[in-house]
Amino acid sequence: MAHTVAAPAKRSFADLRRAAVSGWLGTALEFMDFQLYSLAAALVFNKIFFPDASPAVALIASLGTYAVGYVARPLGAWYFGRMGDRIGRTKVLVITIALMGGATTLIGFLPTYAVIGIWAPIMLVILRLAQGFGAGAEIAGASVMLAEYAPTSRRGLVSSLVALGTNSGTLLASGIWAALVAFMPEDMLFDWGWRIPFIASFLVMFFALWIRLKLKESPVFEGRADVVDGVALSKAELQAEPAHRNVLGEALHSKKGRSFLIAMGLRFGESGNSGIIQTYLIGYIATAILVDRAVGTTAIMIGSVIGFATVPLFGWLGDRFGRRPIYIAVTIFQALFAVPAMLMINTGDTFLISLALIIGLSVSVLGMFSVQSSFLPELFGARNRYTQLALAKEFGGIIAAGIGPVVAAWLVALTGSWWPIAAMMIGYSVVALVAAIVSPETRGRDLTDLRDAA
Repeated sequence: MAHTVAAPAKRSFADLRRAAVSGWLGTALEFMDFQLYSLAAALVFNKIFFPDASPAVALIASLGTYAVGYVARPLGAWYFGRMGDRIGRTKVLVITIALMGGATTLIGFLPTYAVIGIWAPIMLVILRLAQGFGAGAEIAGASVMLAEYAPTSRRGLVSSLVALGTNSGTLLASGIWAALVAFMPEDMLFDWGWRIPFIASFLVMFFALWIRLKLKESPVFEGRADVVDGVALSKAELQAEPAHRNVLGEALHSKKGRSFLIAMGLRFGESGNSGIIQTYLIGYIATAILVDRAVGTTAIMIGSVIGFATVPLFGWLGDRFGRRPIYIAVTIFQALFAVPAMLMINTGDTFLISLALIIGLSVSVLGMFSVQSSFLPELFGARNRYTQLALAKEFGGIIAAGIGPVVAAWLVALTGSWWPIAAMMIGYSVVALVAAIVSPETRGRDLTDLRDAA
């Protein structure tokens, strides 16, 4: 059967704007969902879903349901990544946003343990798995879509909007929970108030879904040499037609893996430092330095707000000077800043503590995240970009951010010193620095190229 490769349609500024809003909203919803859940797990789920357990066991069980979501993320990255490379970005992004947002909304309608007993936490775990399964490919898909939509000369700036979604979602979720805790009586909060954030998230999902249903397919996906009639040809189909074999042979037989390892390294540095700064140090400040926990959480919120300026700035710098030099500069800065940051934190002075956290988040973490949004998609060839990017993000994130805070707590308890924390931040930064050094420069790369950059 004869096929024809359709010439990619041109995209208007309105199309680009719709893609940008879609990526921003999807990432915002992902981080809003997970922040809503993490706060609920810490504040109310222990009493609502595990009331028969002791307070300590109930809290562990509640936080355990939070961790379950991360188990499903790599599976979602693999499944939806392959689907996105095969049938297109837009179809998958509609599915992931609906799955992720739908699971979050349904949590708000769950019956409690008092109503249906053990089935309540079981249903909670099922919805959490569904949430993680969709989220595993959401931010990668949004990054791929924006990078493939953006004008080549502005790819870094446009792609950085994905990183802004993290700030938006985290701030929105934190603000909703802060208002509920501050203004709602405790009995009312535990009775029905806890449902409000989850049900309200439906509005964000609905708007994001509406935008995505109107979104045209990525022009890069349409322009791929292995895509005909809107679907990527399988290897068997490519090998069956001599014309396709001649065009795609080099790409199909090129070495794989180097770009994936580089992407994991870049992600490892950003995610590892994020886990230390946004998760571990908040508890460290409260338990080891004996400073009010609100100091750390307030500093993180301020750093997130400042991120609305630093994220597009670093995206623009990546367009102006290249991805490698900016990533190298940010990782060197964080490696050098780790010890001064811990010295500032251990003074016990609230201003210095806040300043260390704000700089670490808004410059180091968000600076890397911003450049990453264009750097990582450019590392991969068009045929497997979505799959490889999603898996690199998830594995790099789970290894660094998932395990890092636990290792930091163990090392601090073992040594009684803050040096292991600084050493871990330096180590994370060095891994990302090496990855950036060995990476090729990807600025301006033709994203229709089926070969990996490295």
